[in-house]
Amino acid sequence: MLDLPFYLLAFIVLLGALVVVHEFGHFIVARYFGVKVLRFSIGFGKILWLKRFGKDQTELTLCALPLGGYVQMLDEREVKEGESIPPEELPRSFNRQSVGRRSAIVAAGPLMNLFLAFLVYWLLFMAGSETLRPVLGEPLPDTPAFTAGIQNGDMVLSVNDEPVTTLEDFHWRLLRHASRAAGKSVALTVETMAEEREVRHISVSRLAESGWEGNPFQILGIRFFQPQVVPIAGVIEENSPAANAGLRTGDMILSVDGQTIRHFEEFVEHIRASPGKLLLTEVERSGETLFFQLVPENRDGIGRIGLGVSRDEVEKAAPARFRVFVRYGVFEAVGKAMRETWDKSIFSLSMMGKIVLGEVSWKNLSGPVTIADYAGKTASMGLGSYLKFLALVSISLALINLMPIPVLDGGHLMYYAIETVKGSPVSENFIMRGQQVGMALLFTLMGFAFFNDITRILHGFTGN
Repeated sequence: MLDLPFYLLAFIVLLGALVVVHEFGHFIVARYFGVKVLRFSIGFGKILWLKRFGKDQTELTLCALPLGGYVQMLDEREVKEGESIPPEELPRSFNRQSVGRRSAIVAAGPLMNLFLAFLVYWLLFMAGSETLRPVLGEPLPDTPAFTAGIQNGDMVLSVNDEPVTTLEDFHWRLLRHASRAAGKSVALTVETMAEEREVRHISVSRLAESGWEGNPFQILGIRFFQPQVVPIAGVIEENSPAANAGLRTGDMILSVDGQTIRHFEEFVEHIRASPGKLLLTEVERSGETLFFQLVPENRDGIGRIGLGVSRDEVEKAAPARFRVFVRYGVFEAVGKAMRETWDKSIFSLSMMGKIVLGEVSWKNLSGPVTIADYAGKTASMGLGSYLKFLALVSISLALINLMPIPVLDGGHLMYYAIETVKGSPVSENFIMRGQQVGMALLFTLMGFAFFNDITRILHGFTGN
């Protein structure tokens, strides 16, 4: 079973880091322009901890509901009835700042999230790591990958002439080019097992037809080369057949229905070929031999139990040809990190737009449960994977906050843009109505996200 406290801690640390960085952006720019900050809050609701600091005695608070935070600034519009702001403090009120200053303070939060993503990528690129090259496996039959002629052992060198070095590079380049292909095809330049260069043209029309619902690589029939990995359970999905049967991370698979398992791929083939069938599975746990009854769920005629090996085990078993150590110098890493942040931002914006236009399924929206699931999974894979996930969520948080929806940072920037054009602030009545619309949109999005989370849990396929 999943280590729930570990997953919860990974989620809290991730969310806390993102909120602190976001609110610090608002705080530091407000202070730079001389605006008085009354409170810097992590979370909402009941105050659990409070400390005052600085000459303004700004309140630093930790609240009971950790899903967000806020920076409260001195503002004449928020003064309680019967109270007033001392005349000498009025110039430090947020509402008396110029449109440019107010815009800078509001935009600083999302921009700090983007900077955090850049910083994480920069540090990771400088630190370097050994990772897998994008080597493909035997494609699933009757799929675009099969039709394109992809063969086991094909190493991808470029996607639409854009070079790729690592498996992660390939993931993002393929998704990005597929999202722009408008139902056409993407060209993969590969090096075959015979070390010959060939080009495979893979149709991506099925992604558009499916609304990008589900795993895009499975939809395209793309499988990745599987070295002979030791059959040790590395990742077990919550509420999956493997978890419900009692299997745990670290279990060594010895046999299935009396047939010895030598490497993980043999186990996978047994599972895939046995949807709905009862399988007696023998495992070794802490030197003890145990037996479990597994019933793979039927997913379109293919068995699945929600169990995978760890990335570390795959990398250990991969031949030298399939591994690469990637590290960049200080200045080269800056450019690489900027490109990584830009590419993921543009891809995320593109997918958001397609969701709004109905070209991508709303089922792709994820809520806090799915984020917590991924936070735990990536943390269990290592610090590098966890930091990459943090950077990705930080980018998403920045872009969502910049959307022109009232109550979000982007909504305030929209008001300031209107104020710049008309020469005077928008009316309080207009702002109030905008907030009502914004809250309705926000709760609708949250409702979809929570519904998708619950659906994934009920069907046992959160995560990979």
